[in-house]
Amino acid sequence: MSESSKRVLLAAPRGYCAGVDRAVVAVEKALELYGPPVYVRKQIVHNKHVVTTLEKRGAIFVEETDEVPRGATVVLSAHGVAPVVHEEAARLQLKTIDATCPLVTKVHHEARRFADEDYDILLIGHDGHEEVVGTAGEAPEHIQLVDGPNSVDEIEVRDPARVVWLSQTTLSVDETMETVRRLRVKFPQLQDPPSDDICYATQNRQVAVKEIAPQADLVLVVGSRNSSNSVRLVEVALEHGARASHLIDYADEIDPTWLDGVTTVGVTSGASVPEVLVRDVLGYLAARGYDDVEEVVSAEESLLFSLPKELRRDLKAAKAAAAQTT
Repeated sequence: MSESSKRVLLAAPRGYCAGVDRAVVAVEKALELYGPPVYVRKQIVHNKHVVTTLEKRGAIFVEETDEVPRGATVVLSAHGVAPVVHEEAARLQLKTIDATCPLVTKVHHEARRFADEDYDILLIGHDGHEEVVGTAGEAPEHIQLVDGPNSVDEIEVRDPARVVWLSQTTLSVDETMETVRRLRVKFPQLQDPPSDDICYATQNRQVAVKEIAPQADLVLVVGSRNSSNSVRLVEVALEHGARASHLIDYADEIDPTWLDGVTTVGVTSGASVPEVLVRDVLGYLAARGYDDVEEVVSAEESLLFSLPKELRRDLKAAKAAAAQTT
């Protein structure tokens, strides 16, 4: 194989979505404003590099709210939490910054609304995922988890005329639609959510991978193993024509044997991955002759979310106080 025949197809969009950017910036701003330590319940986003970087700046990651000292500052992760977590934070007199992605918050609102109308809610998602735990906690007596198409047969509802589906925001679009199809066979009057629950960034990154996969001998997905949307990208690549696909956190995790006989490498990253990690992968590939990089753009993204309201309020107060002293 000649060096000139080697190429990289770089998927776009990739990397940080608006919800991840908002959550990471929220922790950074909290550290600047209040000073370390700032506690974070769970991983702020599912990415090893992001968590390690924030730890070096003074963030302390905990699994449960009761690990946070009374009266301290705690940031709630982008994946959302159940109402009981807010109640516990209030009991411990914690200064809470809610960095839940607004698209997850939308699903929480939908869950509460349909529960108030006494619907059975079929939540499509992965058992144990933080987002699913948070959404299910909004109306536990009304929500049943549907973990993929093969679990549909186990589902029973009180009234087939009053049943609706919702979903985790980071799922495979194709698998989710197959789950919905099977649910609708079983429950013909199944209602759809008022708007699509799978987030725009998850969908866009999957569409981008679908475009490059048929041309790629190998697709490298930069992302952590606990990142649902990153894991889905590997699956999508394999389902749509890539000969091989691997999930990596860092460039040094690439096995050189993966490149044996490979002409075209596809590269993308999950929605919680900073671009610097993708650049490191491109550098690794360039050093091995894959220096012809073509960016394949399937969508443009411009959505931005404002910072959590608690943080905006305190930043505004700090700015006003600083202005008075000058």
